[in-house]
Amino acid sequence: MPTLPHRRPSLRPLVLPLMLAGCLAACSKSEAPAQPQATVGVQAVSTQRLAMDQTLPGRTVAYMTSDVRPQISGIIQKRLFTEGHEVKAGQVLYQIDPATYQAAYDAARGDLAQAEAAVQSARPKAQRYQNLVKLDAVSKQDGDDAIATLRQDEAAVLAAKATLQTAKINLDYTHITAPISGRIATSTYTPGALVTASQDTALTTIQQLDPIYVDVSQSSAQLLALRKQLDSGALKSVDGKAQVSITLEDGSTYAHTGTLEFVGTSVDTGTGNVTLRAVIPNPDGLLLPGMYVNAVLPMAINDNAILVSQSAITRNTKGEAVAKLVGSDGKVVEQVVQTGLATKDQWVVTAGLKAGDRLIVDGGSKVNAGQVVTVASASSSAGAATAAPAAAQADSAKAD
Repeated sequence: MPTLPHRRPSLRPLVLPLMLAGCLAACSKSEAPAQPQATVGVQAVSTQRLAMDQTLPGRTVAYMTSDVRPQISGIIQKRLFTEGHEVKAGQVLYQIDPATYQAAYDAARGDLAQAEAAVQSARPKAQRYQNLVKLDAVSKQDGDDAIATLRQDEAAVLAAKATLQTAKINLDYTHITAPISGRIATSTYTPGALVTASQDTALTTIQQLDPIYVDVSQSSAQLLALRKQLDSGALKSVDGKAQVSITLEDGSTYAHTGTLEFVGTSVDTGTGNVTLRAVIPNPDGLLLPGMYVNAVLPMAINDNAILVSQSAITRNTKGEAVAKLVGSDGKVVEQVVQTGLATKDQWVVTAGLKAGDRLIVDGGSKVNAGQVVTVASASSSAGAATAAPAAAQADSAKAD
């Protein structure tokens, strides 16, 4: 019986499924969408001129204060002012009974008249005796006695004039006048009360309120740091007297600005503060002594200040301030920065940023360090621009 030829098994059933699987894999790879890059808004960091203002709490203090006291003793007859109103320097405030002082004044005038009359009698007598001495009609001793009598009478006139002047001063003191202009307080004595010279209790008090002082305190550490920055040239001092603005207790800004007039020469050992004093105009009398206010003092000028939005600064796990930047390769970089004072909704960055850095101000919470991002706005002044890869923009900037 003839031997049949041996047939090899067909591979067609195996090839077809493999080809089908390869086609499906190729189709799935071509149809898979590419991962989109995150889009962030950036702000070009720049420097600007900034007045370094400092807000310090303080209290208002009267520009001048005068306690009104009697300089003689007597009974108050009248009170001649309205409590709480303005008075002028020299205005009569109280009338003390002048009867005894008027009598003393009149007696002093009489004594002066007597002394002047004695001089008028002694002067011609002395002249006659001098002529008689030359003629040897009287002794020289008699001539000397006549001159001595004249000199005594002339001295008595001087003493009588002084007594009269003292009596006149005491009589004037029966009218108690205002030593300064200002607003007068309530009266502690009423008509009929007995007052004495140099008594401890004041009759009333006058305060000059226009202008008015504002006393504030600054820590010696802050003052030292400011002076170091000024000495190093990092800050420039404000020329002339610094302007001071006032914020009232209700948060409103006082209409008038004043000037910084005095910086304390010593540090309070109890608080470690230095006292600063500003003079503020107060024409309407709105500010009263003892009011709590905030004084805004422009301490220096920073010509290279960097201000960034507070929302662009976050904190890491160490509590450090961090800003997210877009590097030249289009990747996110986390930069530790140091912040200083706050100006409205911005931080003053003292270290960690430089002009030209691209700071992420929008979408920073959605990206991480090292991630490639797309930039939506290239500077703080430009509006929303067409999205382009950050790396492409960086290359374009280098080419330019």
